[in-house]
Amino acid sequence: MENTKPRDVQILPIGTDTTILRSRSWTRLRFEIEYALAKGTTANSFLIQGDKIALIDPPGETFTEIYLQALQQRIDIKAVDYVILGHVNPNRAATLKTLREIAPQITFVCSNPGAINLKAALENQDLPILVMRGDETLDLGKGHDLQFIPTPNPRYADELCTYDPQTEILFSDKLFGAHICGDQVFDEGWEVFNEDRRYYFDCLMAPHARQVETALDKLADLPIRLYATGHGPLVRYALQGLTHSYREWTQQQTNADMRVALIYASAYGNTATVAQAIARGITKAGVSVESINCEFTEPEEIKAAVEKCAGFVIGSPTLGGHAPTPVQTALGIVLSTATNNKLAGVFGSFGWSGEAVDLIEGKLKDAGYRFGFDTIRVKFKPNEVTLQTCEEAGTDFAQALKRAAKRAVVAKQPATNVEQAVGRIVGSLCVVTATQGEVKTGMLASWVTQASFNPPGLTIAVAKERAMETLTYTGNQFVVNILAEGREIRKQFMKVYAPGQDRFAGLETEEASNGGIILNGALAYLECSVQSRMEAGDHWLVYATVNDGKVLNQDAVTAVHHRKSASYY
Repeated sequence: MENTKPRDVQILPIGTDTTILRSRSWTRLRFEIEYALAKGTTANSFLIQGDKIALIDPPGETFTEIYLQALQQRIDIKAVDYVILGHVNPNRAATLKTLREIAPQITFVCSNPGAINLKAALENQDLPILVMRGDETLDLGKGHDLQFIPTPNPRYADELCTYDPQTEILFSDKLFGAHICGDQVFDEGWEVFNEDRRYYFDCLMAPHARQVETALDKLADLPIRLYATGHGPLVRYALQGLTHSYREWTQQQTNADMRVALIYASAYGNTATVAQAIARGITKAGVSVESINCEFTEPEEIKAAVEKCAGFVIGSPTLGGHAPTPVQTALGIVLSTATNNKLAGVFGSFGWSGEAVDLIEGKLKDAGYRFGFDTIRVKFKPNEVTLQTCEEAGTDFAQALKRAAKRAVVAKQPATNVEQAVGRIVGSLCVVTATQGEVKTGMLASWVTQASFNPPGLTIAVAKERAMETLTYTGNQFVVNILAEGREIRKQFMKVYAPGQDRFAGLETEEASNGGIILNGALAYLECSVQSRMEAGDHWLVYATVNDGKVLNQDAVTAVHHRKSASYY
């Protein structure tokens, strides 16, 4: 059930002269893939009151009014000296403009790319800005002599962390966060946040793991006792463990055998949002991504990435009927560098015509490249259905690469004795269905088994690359439709579906009380709630309790799936 609490601002001291202002949204804030778990989020801002006063990361325009009201209750806003920005997001412009109207003496503090973005966002080339490149400090007095660590990546080329040696707090911006909204400010009982932090990493950090690894190296020697994150609970109790996990997760990406170069530019953030969804689909299928924002990347670096990749995907906005110059340059590098046996993909967002996408697609087709998914064209902002389609397209792309690599390396081998033996384990055939907002999906499953008597519960093994995987996190709801003998429904879900294609077309269905989809032709159905997940090799093992269910056909016999090998379904 959707949380109906109104947005608010939670205020709490977190260190000497240091206060957090958590702007809380209890429902899904945006359609970006990183918010897909729909647990709400917090936009964390911080106030340091030395002899001079600094605000760190005021929130976006949806919080402007309530944030400034809460801030005014704590301090006289006219006394603020500095506003420090971990990254510059255009949706912060309303808050920043209002702050300047109240306190025109404010000096902004950000990275050099951030200064460029800030001047554009506020439409003012004469803003008072202190640019921090890594060696400078800012002394607020009372021991708060702030240090700044640039941690750029392709999505946030202007990202800047701030460190206060007085409190040993690292204001980490996008690093180490999670999209969760609640009353808990710190991460006591941190294990409950592991799933959300891993999902956040997979969506935001995995596509630029190399830059994240560099950021971790820069931060390694600082004595840090608290990560003051941009979103979600602050990291105190899991600090060492989460830092270690970030190392481990980045190394999984950088050491992967197969890599996709994801090359794009983004004018208003929409193309970047699509790129993020495609990257999520690729990485969840076990292929790493090197994300390249060609606006901030040297041609030599683009060429090196294209030479090493197994496939590439190019995305572009359309500006004035054309692709931006950095995209055209990157396309030229690809055409002159990548052999045409590399798999290709094209996507883009546009306001009216979308000529840039057509141009890139045409050039690659003329050069003889094969495409890993149908070209994706998004008009204006992508919605949740579009982003699910993009994620599925990324997964299809990765699976095509893996199939090609498997064919090239070795012919199919006979099943081993162990594979033959494990393959004799049988399971009932089911169709698992789930919905979230406008997204509806279903998959054929036979790795389903009862797991508990009280409460009645079951486990399902879900392959990491399945579209269903995103809807099987703790708290999600789904329906298990147990099939009867016969092939009609089974055949429907054995088909290969294009990204975004309706899996339920032609079937008689009805909506379950938990929002899932009941197949009227099933033998029985179970309405389930996910309680926990465990990573199990190339699958997630999902434990769910059964809240409701019914036998629809008393005379039918459960369909059972028999195999001869454990190396395939």
